[in-house]
Amino acid sequence: MLVITDLSIRLAGRLLIDQSSVQITPGSRVGLVGRNGTGKSTLFKVIRGELAAEHGSVTLPPRWSIGSLAQEAPNGPESLISVVLKADLERDALLTEAETATDPHRIAEIQTRLVDIDAHSAPSRAAAILSGLGFSAADQLRPCAEFSGGWRMRVALAATLFAAPDLLLLDEPTNYLDLEGTLWLEDHLAHYPRTVIVISHDRDLLESSVDQILHLERGRLTLYKGSYSSFEEQRAARELLDAKAVKRQEAERARLQAFVDRFKAKASKARQAQSRVKMLERLKPITALVTEDVREISFPAPEKILSPPIIAVDNASVGYDPASPVLNRVTLRIDNDDRIALLGANGNGKSTLVKLLAGRLAPFSGKVTRADKLSIAYFAQHQLDELNEDASAYDHVRKLMGDAPEAKVRARAGAIGFSGKAADTKAGKLSGGEKARLLLGLATFFGPNMIILDEPTNHLDIDSRGALAEAINEFPGAVIMVSHDRYLIEACADRLWIVADRTVTNYDGDLDEYRRLVLSTRNGDPAPRERSAPSEKPQRARSDNRGSLKKRIAEAEAEIARVSEIIAKIDTALSLPDIFTRDPKQAAQLSKARANAADALARAEEQWLEASTQFDEAAG
Repeated sequence: MLVITDLSIRLAGRLLIDQSSVQITPGSRVGLVGRNGTGKSTLFKVIRGELAAEHGSVTLPPRWSIGSLAQEAPNGPESLISVVLKADLERDALLTEAETATDPHRIAEIQTRLVDIDAHSAPSRAAAILSGLGFSAADQLRPCAEFSGGWRMRVALAATLFAAPDLLLLDEPTNYLDLEGTLWLEDHLAHYPRTVIVISHDRDLLESSVDQILHLERGRLTLYKGSYSSFEEQRAARELLDAKAVKRQEAERARLQAFVDRFKAKASKARQAQSRVKMLERLKPITALVTEDVREISFPAPEKILSPPIIAVDNASVGYDPASPVLNRVTLRIDNDDRIALLGANGNGKSTLVKLLAGRLAPFSGKVTRADKLSIAYFAQHQLDELNEDASAYDHVRKLMGDAPEAKVRARAGAIGFSGKAADTKAGKLSGGEKARLLLGLATFFGPNMIILDEPTNHLDIDSRGALAEAINEFPGAVIMVSHDRYLIEACADRLWIVADRTVTNYDGDLDEYRRLVLSTRNGDPAPRERSAPSEKPQRARSDNRGSLKKRIAEAEAEIARVSEIIAKIDTALSLPDIFTRDPKQAAQLSKARANAADALARAEEQWLEASTQFDEAAG
């Protein structure tokens, strides 16, 4: 059990958590929620032992392992599957020792332990996790160094999930995922067999993957049973009761004070008045609800509504290399009131499509027709790094308003959420959510006819995401969305387009149907992904099919050699004359280990045979 007792955490002189106590039972799946900056990530650091608490304690069972997402993505020549497999430290250490062990008794102990931890099924489990996060079988054999930072963070997440710690701590794990990866992660966490605490602003993940909500607000931790919607209902009821209690207490305090004021001068009532004074002193005030209203988000309306269609694409191909377009045969139409969400795994071409629509990429062939005087606002997460860190929100707005009076500039800064002193805070000191708000305001500053939003919810808390959904729904122009936030898509989109197989198609189903489709596909081997979007680190071109097959053959041969050696060592241990009489339980486990190894050998031989056959066919 995770026990938090009278915990107080202070960071840089600011009290984040004040004497809070919580008990989380083993096997619980907990969503840690609260406004940005309240101290959720700091609490994780205290639980991991990286930061000392000012007061109180965090207690864990002595043998519990703690796992969390590494801050730095893995990078090197090792294949993705190797990186993930090494995350199980005990298995990796046992396999390393097994390669050099010569003592039959130690060999028996190693193989018995490998059976206990189900080590021989590890490669298939690791492959399933990588597949769920969007990596094809061919990708899993490629070196980490060939992937961009975002994809390597997915590998780090896969390694953390594969290690299956007793306490899994995840801080905004969907920030590096597309919608498809997020849907898979929701399902995986919903079936996680141990304790997990996840910091997330994704309503659907909190609704489908956790059974408790730990709410951090005004320095207090409160644990609620149930999903996120249940938490909202319980919290609303609690706030209503608190408000009524405050009102009752205020009435009682007024009644007692009135008695004191009326009779304190009368000798006959002096003792009773003094008694009322003591009652007033003992009447501890109830903390009234402090409503933390979220700042609204709004998009200026376009000056003129254009005649539809505002964009028409006819049989276009587009990409970054004319010899290998990312998208082919794209035909579509966008009207001035459309709300369109783009579905499809990262790398399939969603960013390429929105760049085509925004006019940032020209088609190699086909035709793109835009309405006269069409104005498009484009927001993408990578643009946060393009803000001038030394300039304030006021400075950014001033740059767009020329010689306008200061009062008007400050009024516009306030309209996008930066009023008063906030307008003078340098961008480098803003939180991720505040930077996103600033960039949204700057991108839509002049009232566009169409807004393109590429992952706009990263760094926004739950309430701010709700404000964004309201702003989209109130905006009279067209909106194109790329988002892993299912709530935002369901709240705003009225059309779904799938970007896959190098083209764009309309999807007639809803997101529940799409979720079932994604999960059924990712239980198998997903199709190879294109990863050439220029917003990410340029990838080395994929080697030809024969090169990939040759690598698979070499991997299979290495696995055959490794497993064959394990079988030989188990046979050595089983050949001891007294093994079955001295320790029949160990002998039985060794026999089971040999059977598992034999199955692994058969699978490796099948993979070698399949790859060799395909290689011969490709060569012929």
